[in-house]
Amino acid sequence: MSHFVHHYEENYLKELYKLGQKEIKKLNNIALAKAMGLNPATVLEMVRKLAEKKLVEIQTDKSIHLTDKGRKKALLIVRKHRLWEVFLVNKLNYKWSEVHQLAEQLEHVDSDELINRLEEFLDFPAFDPHGDPIPDRNGKIKKHTSFALSTAIKDKAYTVVSFADTADSFLDYLAALNIEPGTKIKVVDHLEYDNSFTLAINKKTVQVTEKVARNILVQQAI
Repeated sequence: MSHFVHHYEENYLKELYKLGQKEIKKLNNIALAKAMGLNPATVLEMVRKLAEKKLVEIQTDKSIHLTDKGRKKALLIVRKHRLWEVFLVNKLNYKWSEVHQLAEQLEHVDSDELINRLEEFLDFPAFDPHGDPIPDRNGKIKKHTSFALSTAIKDKAYTVVSFADTADSFLDYLAALNIEPGTKIKVVDHLEYDNSFTLAINKKTVQVTEKVARNILVQQAI
């Protein structure tokens, strides 16, 4: 049972870190429960356990913050997840849209030595197949100066960097549209009626919802 509790704790810490990167206005148990698809009461109970272990702090306004100890542990989980994704794609020939769930399982392997050797074997990659930065063994992480495609300016060219949503269903959808890190995209039109976007990709045009555009992170093309 303690083995599964350990996994649950790591999942919570990783989700708190990811939500913190999105700069949510108030990260409380309700926001965390929504992100994880769990009951708020269940989430609150786990958060209290994490607080007892000094991994999170619960503020007076009920917002939840990782402690330095919690953030360090969260970054290690993120590091393992993203290195395993690189391994699965580069060495086992999985598609980049197939590896998230497998990495979710592999990230719980509790061996720093194994992960450090894996990183060396992969020649110290800086980013995972989805374009997300990989923390180094000291917890340092490179940051993209990226922004959501939904905020892009019409008729300017952009390069896809990474994705705010890495769910398999979303990645499969993007793969069908030939959108992946490095893809060049131009916003052809933005319709006020339903807030959808018409995009030019490889000389073809496709229409996507505002939600999709919000979850595609880009930089201005050089």
